[in-house]
Amino acid sequence: MGALANVEVWRPLLIGVLIFLLVFGGFRGRACVISLAVCLLITEPVTKFLKTAIDRHRPKQVQTVRLVELRHTRPAFMTLFHRPTSRYSDAADRTRSGPSFPSGHVTNNTVIALCFTLFYRRGWLYWIVTAAIGYGRIYLGAHWPSDVIATFFLATGETLLILAGVEWLWRRGAAKWAPAVYLRHGSLIFPQVE
Repeated sequence: MGALANVEVWRPLLIGVLIFLLVFGGFRGRACVISLAVCLLITEPVTKFLKTAIDRHRPKQVQTVRLVELRHTRPAFMTLFHRPTSRYSDAADRTRSGPSFPSGHVTNNTVIALCFTLFYRRGWLYWIVTAAIGYGRIYLGAHWPSDVIATFFLATGETLLILAGVEWLWRRGAAKWAPAVYLRHGSLIFPQVE
């Protein structure tokens, strides 16, 4: 669970997938990556603002919970090949982490899952990863179950609003600035039926 939620472990794979979509994904791949980037750029500061405003304590800050710690390795994905250590939180852990709600991990992965679902027929498979990461955040004592569930709905709403705005901008701007592309791709998100 610790490795699943550690973005440093999976960053090379995610960057590789995004580069593949940009280079070989055609219009849809580029539209997906750009929409995903816009969504993440907007949801990240909103999540930070809400964390500060709500200031909810994490489970390990108010009670004793099991913690799973990964070995620090270079490159980071090598941590998958080392056994993690488990221990219970203590007084030193009460000040190590920031606020609990909303979960940044769940927000980012919900954004990715929703974008992949809207752009690709099999994109729904990423929801399995999102659910596993959400469960992992609870399992690791980083978030309360209510944090994960509420963040899922919050991130879904944010993403749908942002994507609606991106679609609106595409329809308004592309017709003026790129009419030939707009004729072939009248919608950024929804493929044209021929």
